[in-house]
Amino acid sequence: MDESDQTATVQPPLTTEGSLESCSIATAGSQEGCPMREVLNRIGDKWSVLVVVYLREDSQRFSVLRRQIEGISQRMLTETLRQLERDGLVRRTVYVARPVRVEYALTLLGQTLIAPIAALAAWAEQHRSAIIAARAAYDHAR
Repeated sequence: MDESDQTATVQPPLTTEGSLESCSIATAGSQEGCPMREVLNRIGDKWSVLVVVYLREDSQRFSVLRRQIEGISQRMLTETLRQLERDGLVRRTVYVARPVRVEYALTLLGQTLIAPIAALAAWAEQHRSAIIAARAAYDHAR
């Protein structure tokens, strides 16, 4: 398969509101001109998408999230949850009991991420073998 066979034929519109055009106008150090860059800084990290995925169906306690998300440290989970809460994607609820119980859930805004994440997951599944093959070819050529 030559390189042209692997090139995407569908291009996103560049002139609609919230489009890629606004990102090309943004200066190198600025996020103000590119909403996508600002959002990707939050959800494009190593852990945020996984937290959103694990909260997609129900609220979870911190300890449950930590067990479900393999490899995440307590500090990183705390930091990720705080950032998601700060951005309005996750709600933290403290229940006064003995011992105190804290649960995390997606907000309505956070729930709007599920469809794009699912689309990205489907894309990754569909194209994973091509990406692996491209990596192998690249590494072999080096």
